Amino acid sequence: MNESKFNEFVEIVKRLRKECPWDKEQTNDSIKAATIEETYELVEAIDNNDIEEIKSELGDLFFHVIFHAVIAEEENKFNLDEVIDSIREKLIRRHPHVFGEVNVNNSEDVKRNWEAIKLTEGRNSVLDGVPEKLPTLHRAYRLQEKAAKVGFDWDNKEDVWKKVIEEIEEMHKSEKEGTIQELESEIGDVFFAMTNYARFLGINPENALRKTNKKFINRFRYVEKKVNETGRKINESNLTEMDKFWNESKSIYKE
Repeated sequence: MNESKFNEFVEIVKRLRKECPWDKEQTNDSIKAATIEETYELVEAIDNNDIEEIKSELGDLFFHVIFHAVIAEEENKFNLDEVIDSIREKLIRRHPHVFGEVNVNNSEDVKRNWEAIKLTEGRNSVLDGVPEKLPTLHRAYRLQEKAAKVGFDWDNKEDVWKKVIEEIEEMHKSEKEGTIQELESEIGDVFFAMTNYARFLGINPENALRKTNKKFINRFRYVEKKVNETGRKINESNLTEMDKFWNESKSIYKE
């Protein structure tokens, strides 16, 4: 990055804090939801492989990084230089195979070293650092991934699949014999086991489900469109007709 452009951008943010009524009222807490939203907009742009939108959303997210740091600097908590120093030191410390004398054979070695280094930084558990605010499916994936990095994992995917089947059977049993609380617990176990199986297949379940959601939306909107073309609304249709249009949509929206 051109240093003068970076400094100019920081000054723009600082000026907004001084001169814009809305910007000067914001706090780290008040903009955190917007920061999350910008992150998801970036993810959506990446999913759509929209290069121009990726560039734009990266800019929005970059603004939030600077905005948070400027707010903190005004409150004498920390400044942007300290933010940069912190991440610079962390990257160097956690990549001894690049900046030190440690030898690695592959990315798995890198991930194992990464978790071991984290434990020397004052963390009490390898599971520390998985934010509670993550989407629940992705959080399950990250918890499993972190445990696996220190050897707490299944030996093969066949055993993982057996666990999925076992959890489904327990869910069905709970549906017939258990309480609603027990059923809820068993359904959670099914999702957790299926997430683990996806991890063994090299699939991030959050990404997979997000794509399926998008596919469902496209197909269902096609059904709505075809029903509307008959002069009726979707709630005036019937399952037979909707199934017909749904099957048509499958050849149009395959992903």
